Parts: sequence; C-alpha cells; structure tokens
Amino acid sequence: MNGIAAADYHELVHAEAPQLSPSGERVAFVRRGPDDGESYTATIDVVPVGGDEPRQFTVSDGVDSSPRWSPDGSYLAFASTRGEGDRQQLWVLPTDGGEAQRVTSVVGGIGDLEWSPDGSRLLVTQQVTAADRESERDRTVDPDYEPDAPDPRVIDRSIYRAGTEYLDGRRSHVYALDLESALEDGADSGDAITRLTDGDRDHVAPTWGDDETIYYARKLPENGDPDDSLRYELLEYDLEEGSEQAFTETTGWLGPGAIDATEDGRVAFAFTPEENASMRQTEIRVHDRTDGTEGTPTAPLDRTIGHRCGFEWAPGGDQLYVTTPDSGARTLWSVPGDGSTEPTAVYRDGTIAGFSVGTDAVAFVQSEWDHPGDVFVTTRAGAETHRLTRVNDDYLADRAVRQPEEVRFESDDGTEIQGWVLTPPAFDADASPGETYPLAVEIHGGPHAHWTTSGTMWHEFQSLAAAGYVVFWCNPRGSTGYGEDYAMAIERDWGAVTLEDVLAGVDHVCEQEYVDDEEVFVTGGSFGGFMTAWAVGNTDRFTAAVSQRGVYDLTGFYGSTDAFTLIEGDFGTTPWDEPEFLWERSPVSHVPEVDTPTLVMHSDQDYRTPANTAELFYLGLKKHGVDTRMVRYPREGHELSRSGEPAHVVDRLERTTRWFDGYSEYSDAPPALERGRGDGLSAAETDDGDESDGSDSSE
Repeated sequence: MNGIAAADYHELVHAEAPQLSPSGERVAFVRRGPDDGESYTATIDVVPVGGDEPRQFTVSDGVDSSPRWSPDGSYLAFASTRGEGDRQQLWVLPTDGGEAQRVTSVVGGIGDLEWSPDGSRLLVTQQVTAADRESERDRTVDPDYEPDAPDPRVIDRSIYRAGTEYLDGRRSHVYALDLESALEDGADSGDAITRLTDGDRDHVAPTWGDDETIYYARKLPENGDPDDSLRYELLEYDLEEGSEQAFTETTGWLGPGAIDATEDGRVAFAFTPEENASMRQTEIRVHDRTDGTEGTPTAPLDRTIGHRCGFEWAPGGDQLYVTTPDSGARTLWSVPGDGSTEPTAVYRDGTIAGFSVGTDAVAFVQSEWDHPGDVFVTTRAGAETHRLTRVNDDYLADRAVRQPEEVRFESDDGTEIQGWVLTPPAFDADASPGETYPLAVEIHGGPHAHWTTSGTMWHEFQSLAAAGYVVFWCNPRGSTGYGEDYAMAIERDWGAVTLEDVLAGVDHVCEQEYVDDEEVFVTGGSFGGFMTAWAVGNTDRFTAAVSQRGVYDLTGFYGSTDAFTLIEGDFGTTPWDEPEFLWERSPVSHVPEVDTPTLVMHSDQDYRTPANTAELFYLGLKKHGVDTRMVRYPREGHELSRSGEPAHVVDRLERTTRWFDGYSEYSDAPPALERGRGDGLSAAETDDGDESDGSDSSE
C-alpha cells in the first residue's frame, strides 16, 4: 500500500453541489478534478438513487457548475464556462436526450440559479457595472468582449476588491429569463432576459415565491455607504406589476442561498446579530407575508448555520433543512418552519458539503475520514442512508489511509477542547514499541471555523501523516460548533486564548510514547497563519513553522481587506480608536522574540488577507536574523488551499513538509534554504542552481 502523497492531488476527484431530481429517482452533481497544473475540469454527472453507476451528463468542455432540475424534470439547467473563458453562461439540457443549449450571452457571468415553480423562467444574478446596464451588455454581449482595464484605477468604494479581482464598479443584480423565448430566439438576441433591479447597491440571494413573486435582499447603507454596512432590506418583487416592496430587514453577511421561500409566502432568511456580528451565530428567521409575523425556529440549536452549506425548505413548506458545525462533525437538521417543536437531527457524521431536499429523501455530499467526498442519500428522517458514488475508489484502492483518533483535553482554565491525532501509516505501537515520530500541529482559519476528521483538509492531513509526522489538530476556543459562548471566548484576544488551548493539546498529545516532544512543528492558514506567527513570537515550543495566507498586522489588515468588519466585531475597535491595543495583539509586534525557523507563504491576489502584512512579517524576520523565506503564488487568492491551481496546491503541501524536514532529526534532508531549487518539489521548475542567493528570498 502506498501512502497519500501531496502530488496525488492531481488524481483526486471532488463531488459537489448535489441536486435531487423532482421524481426523487436521480441525483445530479458536479464532478470536478484537476485537468492540468493550472486548471480544473468539471462536468455534471447523474447517479440513480436505486444504486446504478453514475454517468457523465455534460460534455468535458470548461467548468460546469450549479446543476438545477426543472420542476417537471424535463430540463437540467447549469452554469458553464465552455467556450467563454472564465465567464459563466447559462445552459439548458433536455434530460430525455439531446444537446445542451446556451441560453445567455451576458457580460456579468451567471450566479444564483433557480427555476420558477412552473418551470417557465429562471432566476439568475450578474455582477455588472452601470455602463454594462446602460449599454445592455447585461442582456447580450459579444463572447470576445473584454472590458478595458482601468488606467488609472479610480476608487470610490470602501470595498473595492474581493476574491482575486478588483470590482471596478460591478454590483450584483437580479435577472429573470424566459425559457421558451431563450430556446427559440437563442442566447445572442438578449430578448429573453430581463433585469429586475438597478442602482449602486448589491442585490443578493434571489429566490422564487410563487410564479409571479421573487424575493431578494439589498444592502442598506450605513452613513451613505452600503459597503460599510451589515444591514439588508428584504424585498418582494411582483413580476406582473414590475414593482418591489420592502417588508423586513436583516443583518449579517448574505450570500447565495441566504433566502428561501415557499409558494404561500413564508420567507426564510439568514440573520446574524449586528453587535459583535463576526463572533455571533447565524440563525434562520421566517417571515410570513400573509400576517407579517416573524420567528426564529433555529434558536434552540445554539449552533451557527453552516458556512458554504446553508438551508432550504422541504417540498410542502413545513420543514426547513439546515446544516450546522456540531462538535467535530456537520449535522443535518430538520427544523419546523413555525418553530412549534424542537429541531431534529437527521444525520450526523463526517462533513456535509451540500444537500438537496426532495419529497421523500435528502441527497448530500459528504466526506469522511476514509474518503474525500461522495454523494449520499438518506430518508427525510434519516432512518436509512445509502452511499451512491465512490468517485475516488480506484485511487484509494492501493492507498493507506489512517483513521484519526479523537482526543479531549482541558485547557489551563478547565475548558474541554476537542481534537484529533493522526498517526503515520507505518505506525504500529505493538510491532515497534519505543519508536517515535515528530509532531505536526495544524491550526484552523476563521477564527470562527470548525474542523472535523475530513472536509477540505482530508488530503493535507493524510499526506502529512504519510510523510512521517503525527498530525494533531483541534477546535480551540473561538471555533464554531460548540455554542455561541465558546465562539466568543476570544473576544479582543485572538492570540493568547487560542495559543493556550493549542499548547494544552500539544502537551496532551506529547504524553504519548510514540510522540517526540522535542520535535514539534506548526502550520496554519488564514487565522491559522496568524496563530502560527503568534505562536513563534510567544513560545519556543516549536522546532519550525510554516505560516500561510495569514494576518500579521491587524491595522494593515483592517485597511486592505474586504473583511474589516472582522476587526470591528471581534475586537470592538478600529485602528483610530486603539492603535496600540491592535499593535500589541498583532504577530508582527512580537517579531523580536522569534527564533523559530519560519516559512511564509502567501497568494499574490489574496484580497481577503492581502500580502502587505505578510511582507511586513517576513521583513521583520529577516532583519532579526530568523531562518525564513517568503513564497508567493501568482494568480492565487485566499482559496489557494481549497481550489488553487493544482500545481500550486501540490507545491504548497510539498514546501510545508520540506521546511519541516529540514529541521527534523528524523530526516536526512538539509534545511530548505540550503537545498537546490527543485529538491523535494514535484511541481517546481527545474533549476540547476541554488534556490536563492539570499538577496531575494521571495519566489
């Protein structure tokens, strides 16, 4: 049996976005995998619920996403980049045979796809500028059209970039497309698509009520600025009248799927309290349009509604299905829409990454400790569950996959913390008593996030263990999944509280005879990068460190990110109110105390945690004589570890292991700073010379 290698990422398949057909007999899902070192391919596959093999439903051309069955099951709509570069268009495929037909040719791409209840229309969003709307490029545009890059770029907005792009005046708007007209006239006419919203504010999370009613949310400005606001108004749009009406408000962060409605006018929507919003739990509120009443049926859960995997009404409109992080797993709940009874746990195991509710069943994608993700189906009550796909079985057939062991330990103040330990494939305590291994500690991002034994970290954990490390991770205070008080325990103090919990876990794991407590390494991304840097500045416990896509200076982060409300919510302040306070709680302020060899990795187009604070941290390490290097990934954003270019995903993992190996007595490899450019890196460019001459350690 072979171990899981970093380069194996090129062989892994990802199952995503399951959609149960109206008959309940089939599930459509996205099958995505690396195409080459720079790109992915993704098709829509369909698997019968009865147990037959899945089959590819769309051609392998570009990246397909967001499959949606029409209400009668006769069409499958999806978004795709085929023939369009990176610009998604809407396609419709007859399910009884025939070719897919493109039904849009629009400038802003396609998002938030949903059929009307009668199947005659489709609801979508686009990201468009005022000029796009005025020239009607949001209705039809030449496929070869590319906007001119601003020169100079003039910025008037508070949030002017996100993901990997500058927004350059784009706002999200809502559109309805008439299917019959689109199929008859073709995508290039533009006659079938109608824009429903306008103005310099984002309109998000559109959903159908009945056939003539649409609901969506629009940002409410704070001091005249919609970007500097967590407030939204919810609006009802009457297609017959062509008019909209606001009916309630909510606060928080509303993305795709944050509103869902029944045909009789019960509107479910996400709500996060505005005070300390970044630490608070997201609930589901239900507004009844018939009498104006409003309730919060998820209140009894004391769990936040799941990030990236939200909620939806079941057919019939009596029950809401939601997922939440929940003590080391992700639980699927059935919640009475009227709040008349307590929510019921339907399914709890592994990590659910998407679901679709039908009349009698729920289809979902789940990863577990022994596989990175497949399509499952369960009854509405969770009484009977079946696995429908095994998309990675060929790959896993000759791979040694270890099962993590759950550990629970107390932090210094007595708080119980949940964590996991993963041993190398070669580990056998009985066969090799006294054999020890180095320990690699992983710290999650967020900070209000939640790890399990699977999910997006499956490959990283398993490959690090296969490289000879015992791997430890936990959900320290500040994590979601353990109640709101637990998540708020790091208020105004990210570093000290979290490090206390992580070190308590390290001490607990190091009590095991097979762990070498003199060889302890640490890594993490995003908030995990913050914590890695904080750790090396506040303890000498770690032998070497790799800090990834981190926040190192809270003031610099506040001024350059699209998520400055994270500082306002978690710390209750701004750089103008308490500059010294934020400096003292920034890892860069502790650089003079760092002795630990530290690799800094960052994405060039990361506009969530921009590179400016990483550059400051790296320069500080250099000036204080610490063994360090900065590695920069072009074209990448904050999602590098989850969906970056495949060669970059592999390179990041291999560099992490290589950096650790260079300071470990268990490896013969010299430190990475002394190795040739391609040594130990399958994705690195071949170079006969040394990796750096020391004058510029950035790659």
